[in-house]
Amino acid sequence: MNDVEGPERCKKPNILRNRKIMGLLRNSLINVNREWIDTKNMQVSEKKFNCIDLFAGAGGISCGFEMAGIVSILAVEIDDDAAATYRNNFKDAYVHCGDIKELVNGKITEIVGSRPVHILTGGFPCQGFSVAGFRDPDDKRNILYKEIVRIVKDLKPWYLVLENVTGVATMKKGEVFKTIIRDFADIGYPNMSLEVLEAADYGVAQLRPRAIFIANRFGLKNPYPRAHLKPENYVPIEEAIDDLKNHPRDPSINHEWTAHSKKLEERISKVKAGGSLYETFVDAYKRQYKGVPAMTVKENHGGTHIHHELDRVISAREMARLQSFPDSFLFSGTMKRAMWQIGNAVPPLMFKNIGMALRPKLEEIEESIMNPSP
Repeated sequence: MNDVEGPERCKKPNILRNRKIMGLLRNSLINVNREWIDTKNMQVSEKKFNCIDLFAGAGGISCGFEMAGIVSILAVEIDDDAAATYRNNFKDAYVHCGDIKELVNGKITEIVGSRPVHILTGGFPCQGFSVAGFRDPDDKRNILYKEIVRIVKDLKPWYLVLENVTGVATMKKGEVFKTIIRDFADIGYPNMSLEVLEAADYGVAQLRPRAIFIANRFGLKNPYPRAHLKPENYVPIEEAIDDLKNHPRDPSINHEWTAHSKKLEERISKVKAGGSLYETFVDAYKRQYKGVPAMTVKENHGGTHIHHELDRVISAREMARLQSFPDSFLFSGTMKRAMWQIGNAVPPLMFKNIGMALRPKLEEIEESIMNPSP
């Protein structure tokens, strides 16, 4: 990496990025089966629903769904540390740590038993899709969603909620997401919708858009949560993490960050908001802005973004706060591995609202099953 002494301030954060693709999707014919639900003041009833989380990671989706009264009964995750994190935070879920291809249908049926699968969810691997990496249409990880198709075909969950990077909406001029929609239509989910949601719209102190696929097998509308906040009212980074800035390192709560030498601290002190410590890899050691939501948090070879005020990178716990994980949610493994898990997760608060949007439909389906019309 080429070092830069005192890099100049970069352009201000574009908090309206992805609005074009969001607008195109919302006016698209593929979303005639989508409806918007106001979840801002919804309350969680005592009724619990079940979900299965594929490609679960540390459990960002499940954490959000749990806030909405939707409990995980099965998770699949190949990474040992992420699987350990999931297992420690979701005590009642069966966690399969291994390749999803090894989890045969008979084994899944044995685990699930007679329990209904109300939602099947998952963030299938997105490395091949990501505009931040080398987006490769032929990357084998791009077709791992077919494992979801296999499992969905066998279990027949009421609703599907799948997430990916926004690039999935434009890859191969839309042919990738259209193929995904057709594949699920072929197994009994003919009305799949696709929307790009912005995490900051739901009170997450971070700009993190995600592409969300929703479908069901009952011919009902696919509910999405209406935005809670306008950009001018977004939660700023300091509101989420400023109480930790003078808190000493504390591994017990994952409040650890990369150790810096005095020389590196001095160089970091010269990096202005939006600027990077490096000229070539400008997304590494990049200082966060104050007064706006954080730029998308990630682990970059041990170097997360620089704190908006202090001359150090943000800690794993600060990353988790910016993702909207509760402080009680602890991550397994080393500091770097915790950062990796958090950077790859999705914001639970966003998925709480997706879960809340789904609840009225789930209750409607259950009522129709329990009390069928004569």
